[in-house]
Amino acid sequence: MAMDLKSFEKPEYFVNRELSWLKFDERVLSEAKDKSIPLFERLKFLSITSSNLDEFYMVRVASLKDQVHAGYDKPDIAGMNPKTQLTAISERTHELVHSQYSTLYRSVIPALEKVGVHLAGSHEELNEEQGIFVDRYFEDKVYPVLTPMAMDSSRPFPLVRNKTLNIGALIQKKEKKKGKESLDFATVQVPSVLPRIIQIPSVKDGDITVILLEEIIERNIGKLFLGNKVVCSHPYRIMRNADLSIEEEGAEDLLEEIEKQLKKRQWGEVIRLEIEDKVDERLLKVLKKEFSVKEEDIFYISGAIDLTCLMKVYGLNGFDEYKDPKYTPAPVRALTGAEDIFSVIRNKDVFLHHPYMSFDPVVNFVRQAAKDPDVLAIKQTLYRVSGNSPIIAALAQAAENGKQVSVLVELKARFDEEHNIVWAKMLEKAGCHVIYGLVGLKTHSKITLVVRREDTGIRRYVHLATGNYNDSTARLYTDCGIFTCDERIGEDATAVFNMLSGYSEPKRWNKLIVAPLWMKDRFLELIEREAENAKKGIPARITAKMNSLCDPVIMSALYYASSQGVEINLLVRGICCLKTGIPGVSENIHVRSIVGTFLEHARIFDFCNAGNDEFYMGSADWMPRNLDRRVEIVFPVEDEDIKKELRHILDLEFMDNVKAHILQPDGNYEKPDKRGKTLVNSQMEFCQEATHRAKEEKKLAKAGGSRVFTPAEPADDPEE
Repeated sequence: MAMDLKSFEKPEYFVNRELSWLKFDERVLSEAKDKSIPLFERLKFLSITSSNLDEFYMVRVASLKDQVHAGYDKPDIAGMNPKTQLTAISERTHELVHSQYSTLYRSVIPALEKVGVHLAGSHEELNEEQGIFVDRYFEDKVYPVLTPMAMDSSRPFPLVRNKTLNIGALIQKKEKKKGKESLDFATVQVPSVLPRIIQIPSVKDGDITVILLEEIIERNIGKLFLGNKVVCSHPYRIMRNADLSIEEEGAEDLLEEIEKQLKKRQWGEVIRLEIEDKVDERLLKVLKKEFSVKEEDIFYISGAIDLTCLMKVYGLNGFDEYKDPKYTPAPVRALTGAEDIFSVIRNKDVFLHHPYMSFDPVVNFVRQAAKDPDVLAIKQTLYRVSGNSPIIAALAQAAENGKQVSVLVELKARFDEEHNIVWAKMLEKAGCHVIYGLVGLKTHSKITLVVRREDTGIRRYVHLATGNYNDSTARLYTDCGIFTCDERIGEDATAVFNMLSGYSEPKRWNKLIVAPLWMKDRFLELIEREAENAKKGIPARITAKMNSLCDPVIMSALYYASSQGVEINLLVRGICCLKTGIPGVSENIHVRSIVGTFLEHARIFDFCNAGNDEFYMGSADWMPRNLDRRVEIVFPVEDEDIKKELRHILDLEFMDNVKAHILQPDGNYEKPDKRGKTLVNSQMEFCQEATHRAKEEKKLAKAGGSRVFTPAEPADDPEE
């Protein structure tokens, strides 16, 4: 590599990864603050903010705490060691949580009240009718499920499970022998098997009033400790270290090792305590001691703990006018009316853009392969799948039909480990060859290979994608994929599965770019080529869309390319550790993040190549974990029509001035100025385009004609 990157590796040129992630969660929260967004959508964004923060603590904060315990003191690319990072994270997360609750109670809840939705803040505020209702509800449905756990001289502190909501109490009882008063600690878990949001009678007809389950339990907690006095009771929740440490080299059976480690999650170090802000100091003292939790890891909550429950409020019936209209994915035009998916793919590569286009063709591809007597083998990688996955069912059916079925199930997919173990066992029972991946590497690639016997010989059909084989998240995440039967990609696909199932390491690849051995170098070559072209005065540009950007070498290469005059436009949804606007370094780099109705998840890369654009898509972000520690696939897009589609996607997202946040040189993100400009919400535009295309196809099918619909052609009626 001819690029001299040393001068672009200064700590002041980079942002700490964890603090950048918190900026992303702030962008999610900003959607909840935006009063132009439908009211119930704002509730949803508040819930997502909480869910994001939970995972951040269980994994990222947990990892930093492990580093501190191990005495690891090496600074990151931004010059921050683990202790410094934890201090900054604590400060920023406390600010974030305060802003979150302020948004909920000062803005969102008053707005809900105006539309007839009331969230009872405390059981003490209930009127007589409501009080009678909740007390009966407690007796009939809650009391039989509860298990109060006391701690005293004969009973140790009970196990409090990760992420569960609990109510801690101090109990006063008379010790007859000694004749003195004492306070004992007790805790009761708020049962997750019962709904957390309960509808109760409203003061006004037609309104809806709900109360939280923990408020009902608190109101009746004395019934759990009859004969004793409950001095105080307060809801609390803990977060434990959930980062699995798996010794793969020494594990004879990876499946058993992961099952064993999953059980340890319940006993992991407590890294966060959420407690009611009015907590009794004596109760807090017990919790701090038993959980060994420091003051900076305690969050005093002035309201409901764990706002993920707001998704249940979002799900209330009868408030559709305060939600975004539900979008139904449109049919894939190339496959409309086609009974044989293989014949369509033989004719031309097929592009998929989810959730704007239906995910059904991906499911049908596997289903048809399972039934087709000419299909000899199906091979697929699975990272995350849905709870009742039709793809899993089709693979099992294929094996039962005598096909050679090989499935790589990634057991190390974080927080889906248990889920994937169940699928792996089911597939093995059905007769599939199940692979658990390579030692030390996660397999994150999204690829399906179907081997079919045809008149001209063996033909390989391949599906490659940026997102998981999950029919549920395909309605929520924006992803892209292609079907192809290109011979060279088919050969590469076979090599990928041979690498995963055996010890084969290809000397070269025809088309696919595969991590961890080949991908980073290839991206660096492509960046360097743009820099060399810029030096010569040849048009040079890099446009890339991804989830996260934090690989130090890639970022330094982008700085180098920018310094040579390459125009670099980046769409980075989440973490972005580079800075824009540094004189002589990143003046030509522009970064934006889109936070909208759907989760931006696709990875698309466009290199100008002196005007002969090279497009790539794939499963990898520009992060060390993707480029160095995972099996990832990035694939070229060579079909000219699909290239036009990708160019249109990137162009429209860079025009977005409704859901886009622009990274400023000071590290903050700001929404673009919309005054006097036509509003462009890229996600809604894609919905309208896909719906319009589907209608056009229906009309043409009825008329018996056909025509090419260009991506940039606007819909006839904006309301559609």
